[in-house]
Amino acid sequence: MAIARALTGSPQIIMADEPTAALDSHSGHLVMELLRGLAKEQGCTVLIVTHDPRILDLADRVAHMEDGVLK
Repeated sequence: MAIARALTGSPQIIMADEPTAALDSHSGHLVMELLRGLAKEQGCTVLIVTHDPRILDLADRVAHMEDGVLK
């Protein structure tokens, strides 16, 4: 439901905070594939903040932050 709500109005950017935190790895990958597909179809950016290393392979770009510093 949160994904559908985020897409209302065709946003240019979707920000997701830990979208896979409460999901098993299979469901997490499905959610990430859905977000990635929607981003490509609608031409928007998806920004995800996560501690879940299982989904990093689906990212186009990865930035690491440690102690408030991007690395």
